[in-house]
Amino acid sequence: MKTKMRSFFKSTAFLISILYSTCLCRAIASSSSSASSSETTMHTNNWAVLVCTSRFWFNYRHMANTLSLYRTVKRLGIPDERIILMLADDMACNARNKFPAQVFNNENHRLNLYGDNVEVDYRGYEVTVENFFRVLTGRHETAVPRSKRLLSDEGSHILLYMTGHGGDEFLKFQDSEELQSHDLADAVKQMKEKRRFKELLIMVDTCQAATLFSQLHSPGVLAIGSSMKGENSYSHHLDSDVGVSVVDRFTYYTLAFFEMLNIYDNASLSSLFSSYNPNLLMSTAYYRTDLYQRQLEEVPVTNFFGSVMETIHTDSAYRALSGRESSRANIKKSPDQLASLQEQRTLASSNVQQQMNDSVAKGPCPFTSMMASFNLAIITKVPK
Repeated sequence: MKTKMRSFFKSTAFLISILYSTCLCRAIASSSSSASSSETTMHTNNWAVLVCTSRFWFNYRHMANTLSLYRTVKRLGIPDERIILMLADDMACNARNKFPAQVFNNENHRLNLYGDNVEVDYRGYEVTVENFFRVLTGRHETAVPRSKRLLSDEGSHILLYMTGHGGDEFLKFQDSEELQSHDLADAVKQMKEKRRFKELLIMVDTCQAATLFSQLHSPGVLAIGSSMKGENSYSHHLDSDVGVSVVDRFTYYTLAFFEMLNIYDNASLSSLFSSYNPNLLMSTAYYRTDLYQRQLEEVPVTNFFGSVMETIHTDSAYRALSGRESSRANIKKSPDQLASLQEQRTLASSNVQQQMNDSVAKGPCPFTSMMASFNLAIITKVPK
């Protein structure tokens, strides 16, 4: 008789544990899905890949272009750990630079782009087509640190900005190799298949920039270039002190648009694209939208150029201790303090249990009713 009672109780407890685990998993899944939707709404998962494909002193403006965009996206909320910056990085310390360790994008010299908090991820000869593809597709060597990886996912919004010298369906890298339009399209396709982005904006400032987009066919991709096929992309002005041009026209007017905004503005992508005047650019800005599902009037520019940092609210400050430190802290406590600590833990665990019970009662979970039926079965079926 005792053996039958033990087996009955064991089977009952096993069923109860399964039901409890199922309800708990449902509650966790619902909370995580709501958090995911909130994250997508708040745009806390935005990334930027900024690439200067040129080197040598006479290409000073391309480095200034990239550093200008770098400063803009940081000002609008994208942190350094979510920015991949690729630069030749040979302008600030060039022997011909009249302003050592400084880079400007305007002849008034009011803003040093190469000031504090500039984190270059790929520098000099690291800026290659191979490394560029590795960043986009995530195919890195095991020794590459996290800071040099694009750790995006299927909910990410990514800005890809490139500037340099280009032509019909190609962009030069370091005057030694070329990025072809079909190579770019293949990399974007791999990113989509590996679920590395939700939406991708590709912005290119180079001659005949629109031709780089001709092979793109992945959904969720939006592209804009500084010039059409057969058109050149021109510099904006020369700095007589530096001795070379310091910014390109397309990037200059892009910066002029963003200088009027902050992280809370709701200016749309449509307003950005329509702000480009062909007479000022001396070329025709081209944008491709057939792969993009949403209307440009409904998409804020901060979806790609800005971000809202994810914050975790706590009622009070706390300091996490390692296992060894916590054991040492407990050893130093008196018996009365340990008893008080144990009472606090008991109260905390009871509060957690009460919250779980409340969440189970609110949701469509059969746990409560099944518990009642099992109690009834135990009362009626247990032999005397």
